[in-house]
Amino acid sequence: MPLQRRVPKRGFRPLDKTVYAVINLRDLELFDAGSVIDLDDYGLAGLVNDLQDGIKILGDGDLSKPLTVKAHKFSKSAQEKIEKAGGTVEVL
Repeated sequence: MPLQRRVPKRGFRPLDKTVYAVINLRDLELFDAGSVIDLDDYGLAGLVNDLQDGIKILGDGDLSKPLTVKAHKFSKSAQEKIEKAGGTVEVL
């Protein structure tokens, strides 16, 4: 029997899967108030080690400073919390 029929098949793995590096709001507290956070700033701060398809900001934690956050995707709760703190959201 050929090898491809002997090996068990496990699930489906899409070839065009998008993998985002995830950053929580509580991690953005280390930046100064009023600063603009770019893709380079995430790497310099040590928040992203491997940037594959983009960065997604999640709403875990609170934000107490007005920041301008640039990323590829935002969760709804993260966007609301950033705007409530007086900051702005920019989708790349």
